[in-house]
Amino acid sequence: MKPIWIIGGLSLAAIGICTASVVEIFLLHSTTSTPSRSLQISQEYSSHDEDADGINDTQDVLDGARAEVRRHPIYHSGYYSGGYPPEDEGVCTDVIWRALRQAGYDLKKSIDEDIRQRTSSYPRVQGEPDPNIDFRRVPNVFEYLRRYGTSLTTEIKPWDEENLKEWQGGDIVVFGKPKEHIAIVSDKRRADGVPLIIHNSAPYPEEQDALLYWHENVSKIVGHFRLP
Repeated sequence: MKPIWIIGGLSLAAIGICTASVVEIFLLHSTTSTPSRSLQISQEYSSHDEDADGINDTQDVLDGARAEVRRHPIYHSGYYSGGYPPEDEGVCTDVIWRALRQAGYDLKKSIDEDIRQRTSSYPRVQGEPDPNIDFRRVPNVFEYLRRYGTSLTTEIKPWDEENLKEWQGGDIVVFGKPKEHIAIVSDKRRADGVPLIIHNSAPYPEEQDALLYWHENVSKIVGHFRLP
């Protein structure tokens, strides 16, 4: 996708795309000793292949999210004509639609259409849809996922197999206020079964052991979804 002209150098706070701040790596949970055992959780995969590329949707989403990590777009918020930021820029919500794009899904088109039909259901839109920014705002993506995704547990219980097998790679997790944020759940896990997340919390996308850190220290998890 070609870069779009930036038509407004608005600040992150003014745009309200994603209020996640930098999470320093040294503050994230880390394993300081070699675990004596590890919990094995099987990865589940979609049986659907939306873009007919021979790769199931789940793997496509994970591949798309990891492509963001490799591409290394710098964390930068802005208002862009047409909605899409340049490929070398992004925020937390851009990881999501780019990951879904890899599987053949157009999240912007879907959210814009739903907002057009159900404007009052999207409080962040405030009655005036703006396709140039709506699909990149966490509350709007959250509302869309609540409507069309499968809602799953928001609890995380280390070493609890029944709880953790509900957390699957390719899922989407949403964190609420004060720092609204969104991420793709990774298929890589810690020894205790807690999955990593693929997200952009500045300065660029990373695959990190940050799910529990965000939930316990930054913003509580308000949603956990799987798209059909």
